[in-house]
Amino acid sequence: MEFENRYRLAQSAKYDCLLFDLDDTLYPISSGLARECGKNIKDYMVEKLGIDKDKIVELSNLLYKNYGTTMAGLRVFLLFTFSLFSISQNIIFIDEWYKFNIFTNADRVHAVKALSKLGLEDCFEGIICFETLNPTHKNTVSDDEDDIEFLGSSAATTKTDVPSSSPEIFDIVEHFANPKPGATLPKTPIVCKPQESAIELALKIAKINPQRTLFFEDSVRNIQAGKRVGLHTVLVGTSQRPKGADYALESIHNIKQALPELWETDMKKSEVKYPNQVPVETSVTA
Repeated sequence: MEFENRYRLAQSAKYDCLLFDLDDTLYPISSGLARECGKNIKDYMVEKLGIDKDKIVELSNLLYKNYGTTMAGLRVFLLFTFSLFSISQNIIFIDEWYKFNIFTNADRVHAVKALSKLGLEDCFEGIICFETLNPTHKNTVSDDEDDIEFLGSSAATTKTDVPSSSPEIFDIVEHFANPKPGATLPKTPIVCKPQESAIELALKIAKINPQRTLFFEDSVRNIQAGKRVGLHTVLVGTSQRPKGADYALESIHNIKQALPELWETDMKKSEVKYPNQVPVETSVTA
């Protein structure tokens, strides 16, 4: 009976994976990184795309709202990539009993640099990033978007009817200011949060069971999308728990106070002993 109780205890953990967003989740928004990233994007839109500076804020907000990220919205019309990075110095406690993964809309270069600056480069089993969900060697994003070419595809490089030096920018500001009957927004080829299909793809790639995963995010809409696909959710950055969030933390540093069961489970696991087991010496070849 004692053995059975201990065995049940070892099997009672509710989660086996903790899935973390990166920016404004593993470090606070007060670090200023999000502000600097936004400034870089706005500078790019003015200097490289020639967009009127007076329209930048409204345009950025509309792209973010309708496409998930400003860059995903810009990608509807342009083929470009760039990395945005700044320094942050906040470190969280990482426990050893769970599988840890990063799920970010940022590119891999940014994710690796950010984790390195945080001192967390060796704490995560995998990084699900922009390139994970948008591999450039593929011509299409999904089966229902086979008309979208990616940078580097043969279809994209053989087109000659659209001058690459003067890309046409869809006027999304005008689209909402003066809507035309039947007019629709063009689809983005970018796969990213908060698209439910993006979250489902990330879970599939990382072989993660959503019902046994705790998802940490600073974005309410990403949290709500994660909840819809079956994840347990933790909103980071506020103590107010909105619809779709199972927990809400002012800071990632409050994780132990808000979710003590994670540590309690670990302590219970470490206390489990299986009788009549004889240790066997084994060799390891590296």
